[in-house]
Amino acid sequence: MDTLTRIRAFIDVVEAEGFSAAARKTGRSKALLSKYVRELEDELGALLLNRTTRQFSMTEAGHTYYRTASDILKEIDNLADLVRESNQQLKGRLRVSVPRTFVDADVGQSLIDFAKENPELALEIAADDRFVDLIEEGFDVAVRITKLEDSGMIARKISDFRVHLCATQDFLDRHPALERPADLSRVPFIIDTNTRSQGNIRFVDADSTAFNVAINGTLEVNSPHATLRAALAGLGIAVVPDFIGRKAIESGQLLTLFNDYLPTDRGIYAVYPHRRYLPAKVRIFVDYLHNWFRKHG
Repeated sequence: MDTLTRIRAFIDVVEAEGFSAAARKTGRSKALLSKYVRELEDELGALLLNRTTRQFSMTEAGHTYYRTASDILKEIDNLADLVRESNQQLKGRLRVSVPRTFVDADVGQSLIDFAKENPELALEIAADDRFVDLIEEGFDVAVRITKLEDSGMIARKISDFRVHLCATQDFLDRHPALERPADLSRVPFIIDTNTRSQGNIRFVDADSTAFNVAINGTLEVNSPHATLRAALAGLGIAVVPDFIGRKAIESGQLLTLFNDYLPTDRGIYAVYPHRRYLPAKVRIFVDYLHNWFRKHG
């Protein structure tokens, strides 16, 4: 019996959190999985799993071995995918982390279109506005709307991104003389509490010097869609992502303010762990999103 088979059995048991669950998941018998794990432990000369009738847990050595062994197996599987890619459809599972803002907007259709074009691939989309750890939480790739910062991840820009300061004509008629960004501190805002800087807005002047303007909110909500609806109701000025506010702006329902002062250093990125052999499913997914945004603007 080769070591890789034993390692796969160990990882299956750990990820299923037990021998019985792993047997149901893999179609192998509980006795066979137990045999493989025991042989692996004998080969290593270390106990990897604590086994009792009521509890299942990894030893300290098991934790160490699992982290490294799972990475090695991913590299082996990725290499196999790379070789098979030219003559097979995408198969397996792709775990994607996306902001709820993205998946609930029109641009979320890009994920549905990808799933439709790759029916053999199981696509798992986790919509969450928190900053997930791709490696610790087992994601293959994440879509992030951000100013790109240095990290241990690889990132590819799939689209430009900007926000707009929006309000109705009626609201602006009731709050005249907004001649410069600093004037915004005296008018009511609708604040999306998902944003990192809820109490101020960052601007950039003509010589690229950044400055902040403090704002006050009459309504706070953790949803850009609700923020948009509140702005349409004339409750205040809203900071709205382009892909959410575009229709309301183009139709004239909302007017924009101080576009020339808003920074343009953010984008929509696909981010994935640095691996020697990038999985074919990740590369094709990222390429698809990039082309989808170029097509749909």
